[in-house]
Amino acid sequence: MARPIKCRKVEFLPETTKFIPYKNGKAKEIVLKVEELEAMRLKDIENLTQQECADLMGISRQTFQNIIDNARKKVAIALTKGYGINIKGGNYAYNHCKLKCKSCNKTYEIQFVKDKEICPKCHSIKVVCKNRNENCKKLCTK
Repeated sequence: MARPIKCRKVEFLPETTKFIPYKNGKAKEIVLKVEELEAMRLKDIENLTQQECADLMGISRQTFQNIIDNARKKVAIALTKGYGINIKGGNYAYNHCKLKCKSCNKTYEIQFVKDKEICPKCHSIKVVCKNRNENCKKLCTK
């Protein structure tokens, strides 16, 4: 049996989620996952070490390395081939977001991908975002 997918903790959600080349309004798009953007932000903008980045995202250093390698490759392909970049999806949990189960009334943070759909306490599917604020509104699945 496969190990459950652990959500990557993300502290930043972008206001702009699509970048389209100026001269090519109908360009192909590359999807950059939210956790891939966060990895690049932490490493390349905040100048943290790989271990510090991994710790902040709640993942191993090797998993962080795999995520940032994929992100950098996608951005390089988009820039060299003139593709658009669409930031969406992934296995992430926004650090400031909590979910609430309408069945058992429990409020919890997302630990695993399945927690976005099913309450870890009572296994109900009646799960909603508790504090659907401006920061996560566009990217929140609930």
